[in-house]
Amino acid sequence: MASPAPRRGNGPAKGSGTRAGKRAAERRGRHAETAAAFLLRAKGYRILARRLRTPSGEIDILARKGNLLVIVEVKARARREDAGIALTPRQQQRLTAAASWLPRWRPGLAGCDMRFDLIAVSPWRWPRHTPNAWMAM
Repeated sequence: MASPAPRRGNGPAKGSGTRAGKRAAERRGRHAETAAAFLLRAKGYRILARRLRTPSGEIDILARKGNLLVIVEVKARARREDAGIALTPRQQQRLTAAASWLPRWRPGLAGCDMRFDLIAVSPWRWPRHTPNAWMAM
Protein backbone atom coordinates (compact mmCIF):
# COMPACT_ATOMS: atom_id res chain seq x y z
CA MET A 1 0.00 0.00 0.00
CA ALA A 2 1.38 3.42 -0.96
CA SER A 3 1.78 5.95 1.81
CA PRO A 4 0.20 9.39 1.39
CA ALA A 5 2.38 12.17 0.06
CA PRO A 6 4.00 14.21 2.83
CA ARG A 7 2.47 17.58 3.50
CA ARG A 8 4.74 20.58 3.14
CA GLY A 9 4.98 23.31 5.76
CA ASN A 10 4.71 23.41 9.50
CA GLY A 11 1.63 23.16 11.69
CA PRO A 12 -1.82 21.88 10.87
CA ALA A 13 -3.20 22.24 7.37
CA LYS A 14 -5.49 25.21 6.84
CA GLY A 15 -9.03 24.13 7.55
CA SER A 16 -7.81 20.85 9.01
CA GLY A 17 -10.21 21.10 11.92
CA THR A 18 -7.62 19.98 14.45
CA ARG A 19 -8.03 21.13 18.00
CA ALA A 20 -4.81 23.17 17.79
CA GLY A 21 -5.95 24.76 14.52
CA LYS A 22 -9.31 25.71 16.03
CA ARG A 23 -7.63 27.22 19.10
CA ALA A 24 -5.31 29.26 16.90
CA ALA A 25 -8.24 30.55 14.82
CA GLU A 26 -10.13 31.43 18.01
CA ARG A 27 -7.11 33.31 19.32
CA ARG A 28 -6.71 35.25 16.04
CA GLY A 29 -10.40 36.16 16.18
CA ARG A 30 -10.14 37.43 19.76
CA HIS A 31 -7.08 39.53 18.90
CA ALA A 32 -8.85 40.99 15.85
CA GLU A 33 -11.92 41.87 17.93
CA THR A 34 -9.71 43.54 20.54
CA ALA A 35 -8.02 45.65 17.86
CA ALA A 36 -11.42 46.55 16.41
CA ALA A 37 -12.76 47.54 19.85
CA PHE A 38 -9.74 49.81 20.46
CA LEU A 39 -10.28 51.46 17.07
CA LEU A 40 -13.95 52.10 17.85
CA ARG A 41 -13.12 53.53 21.29
CA ALA A 42 -10.58 55.86 19.69
CA LYS A 43 -13.34 57.07 17.35
CA GLY A 44 -15.62 57.89 20.28
CA TYR A 45 -17.81 54.78 20.38
CA ARG A 46 -18.79 53.10 23.63
CA ILE A 47 -18.53 49.31 23.54
CA LEU A 48 -21.72 47.82 24.98
CA ALA A 49 -20.88 44.16 24.38
CA ARG A 50 -18.37 41.87 22.73
CA ARG A 51 -19.22 38.40 21.47
CA LEU A 52 -22.86 38.92 22.32
CA ARG A 53 -24.78 35.70 21.92
CA THR A 54 -28.33 36.09 20.65
CA PRO A 55 -30.93 33.50 19.61
CA SER A 56 -30.01 34.24 15.97
CA GLY A 57 -26.22 34.15 16.36
CA GLU A 58 -23.28 36.08 17.74
CA ILE A 59 -22.64 39.80 17.36
CA ASP A 60 -18.88 40.43 17.43
CA ILE A 61 -19.13 43.98 18.82
CA LEU A 62 -22.11 46.07 19.84
CA ALA A 63 -21.18 49.74 20.10
CA ARG A 64 -22.98 53.02 20.62
CA LYS A 65 -22.21 56.62 19.75
CA GLY A 66 -24.92 59.03 20.82
CA ASN A 67 -28.24 57.69 19.54
CA LEU A 68 -26.54 55.40 17.00
CA LEU A 69 -26.33 51.69 17.77
CA VAL A 70 -23.70 49.89 15.69
CA ILE A 71 -23.56 46.15 15.07
CA VAL A 72 -19.99 45.36 14.04
CA GLU A 73 -18.77 42.25 12.25
CA VAL A 74 -15.01 41.75 12.56
CA LYS A 75 -13.15 39.80 9.89
CA ALA A 76 -9.50 38.82 10.31
CA ARG A 77 -7.81 37.86 7.07
CA ALA A 78 -4.23 37.72 5.79
CA ARG A 79 -5.21 40.29 3.16
CA ARG A 80 -7.54 43.07 4.24
CA GLU A 81 -9.24 43.02 0.85
CA ASP A 82 -10.46 39.47 1.50
CA ALA A 83 -12.46 40.51 4.57
CA GLY A 84 -15.28 42.14 2.62
CA ILE A 85 -15.67 39.05 0.48
CA ALA A 86 -15.83 36.90 3.61
CA LEU A 87 -19.03 38.64 4.77
CA THR A 88 -21.68 36.54 3.05
CA PRO A 89 -25.34 37.45 2.50
CA ARG A 90 -26.28 34.67 4.94
CA GLN A 91 -24.10 36.27 7.66
CA GLN A 92 -25.70 39.62 6.92
CA GLN A 93 -29.15 38.05 7.39
CA ARG A 94 -28.03 36.41 10.64
CA LEU A 95 -26.74 39.73 11.98
CA THR A 96 -29.90 41.53 10.92
CA ALA A 97 -31.97 38.94 12.79
CA ALA A 98 -29.70 39.25 15.84
CA ALA A 99 -30.11 43.04 15.75
CA SER A 100 -33.90 42.69 15.89
CA TRP A 101 -33.48 40.90 19.23
CA LEU A 102 -31.54 43.78 20.83
CA PRO A 103 -34.53 45.92 21.96
CA ARG A 104 -35.90 42.92 23.87
CA TRP A 105 -32.50 42.39 25.51
CA ARG A 106 -32.12 46.06 26.45
CA PRO A 107 -35.38 48.02 26.12
CA GLY A 108 -33.45 51.32 26.37
CA LEU A 109 -31.96 50.64 22.92
CA ALA A 110 -35.38 50.53 21.22
CA GLY A 111 -35.27 54.20 20.14
CA CYS A 112 -31.74 54.10 18.72
CA ASP A 113 -30.88 54.33 15.05
CA MET A 114 -29.09 51.18 13.89
CA ARG A 115 -26.17 50.62 11.52
CA PHE A 116 -24.18 47.58 10.38
CA ASP A 117 -20.40 48.03 10.11
CA LEU A 118 -17.48 45.86 9.07
CA ILE A 119 -13.97 46.06 10.49
CA ALA A 120 -11.27 44.26 8.52
CA VAL A 121 -8.15 43.28 10.43
CA SER A 122 -4.95 42.03 8.81
CA PRO A 123 -1.43 41.55 10.17
CA TRP A 124 0.79 44.62 10.47
CA ARG A 125 -1.88 47.03 9.21
CA TRP A 126 -4.35 49.32 10.91
CA PRO A 127 -7.86 47.88 11.04
CA ARG A 128 -10.15 49.27 8.33
CA HIS A 129 -13.56 50.43 9.51
CA THR A 130 -16.32 50.37 6.90
CA PRO A 131 -19.36 52.15 8.33
CA ASN A 132 -22.73 51.10 6.94
CA ALA A 133 -21.18 48.07 5.23
CA TRP A 134 -24.64 46.79 4.30
CA MET A 135 -28.26 47.76 4.71
CA ALA A 136 -30.74 45.58 6.56
CA MET A 137 -33.64 44.37 4.44
